[in-house]
Amino acid sequence: MPGHTHTHEPATASHGHGPHDHGHDHGHGGHSHGVAADADRRWLTIALTLITVFMAVEVTVGILARSLALISDAAHMLTDAASIVLALVAMRLAARPARGGYTYGLKRAEILSAQANGLTLVLLALWLGYEAVRRLINPPDVEGGLVLVTALVGIAVNIVAAWCISKANRTSLNVEGAFQHILNDLFAFIGTAVAGLIVMLTGFARMDAIATLAVVALMLKAGIGLIRASGLIFLEAAPAGIDPDAVGDRLAGADQVVEIHDLHIWTITSGQPALSAHVLVKPGGDCHAVRRRLQETLREEYGITHATLQVDHLGEDADELLHIGSAAPDRAPHCDDSHGPVHRPGPHDH
Repeated sequence: MPGHTHTHEPATASHGHGPHDHGHDHGHGGHSHGVAADADRRWLTIALTLITVFMAVEVTVGILARSLALISDAAHMLTDAASIVLALVAMRLAARPARGGYTYGLKRAEILSAQANGLTLVLLALWLGYEAVRRLINPPDVEGGLVLVTALVGIAVNIVAAWCISKANRTSLNVEGAFQHILNDLFAFIGTAVAGLIVMLTGFARMDAIATLAVVALMLKAGIGLIRASGLIFLEAAPAGIDPDAVGDRLAGADQVVEIHDLHIWTITSGQPALSAHVLVKPGGDCHAVRRRLQETLREEYGITHATLQVDHLGEDADELLHIGSAAPDRAPHCDDSHGPVHRPGPHDH
């Protein structure tokens, strides 16, 4: 059976369309995809080593001291380690080039990792909350001195780990997810140290559970935030800070543009917004000049460097490509679903 062979020609700014075959053009303003993977892996690996070693010590001390706060910190550190491992794996997957059916590569592996980190934070918070309430009702004896010393060491370890991860690229949700785990663990150790001191000085054993509940609230906040941010990317929502209607109106107001429709703005992965749209220009207008101006506007005003614009003359190839909207009531739409609002120069409804 003959092999499957094909050749990829070098990409150019234009796809070589004829005078009236304007098709699709992609704008890539010299941007780079992904994060500085090698540097990020180094910092994440250092943080992972610190956390794993200390976690083993903390589990032992937590059992000896009968402290839920210490055991919860150790459990949290386990999720810290898992989150960093996920981040490292996701980085390797995201760095793979696009091929076959994965036309964007595996860049969204980073978003999957961020979502997994958010879910583990929420689930762990629910379990710790249950245990804390149970210990509020029936508090065990807690060795405050052991708790205090271990928590102080934990604070130092987590400060170093958080600093390591802060050196990586936190614009990636993947790295941010790992950072949130470490940061919440730092807060947990601070709360545990305070609880240990109070237990040691006053004998108030319930303080251990109260400190745990305070950390649970922080964990829920961070976990829900990660789940929401990653969910918006999976649902192809527009990036935060970019209003599709405002972008559509801005493009529709450009010289020679009659209409913008089928406008989509989404995020490929963290920090990589993308846009596609169908642009109709005045008959006889310079489609290529319009496309270049629109891509420049998107790059300079909205930071969108990955833009795919299909540019056509109004009324061109009327049997296949027709103007949609109230201005042409006798014509059928160019497709069954116009994929969103139509943008035209001047005031209009979205």
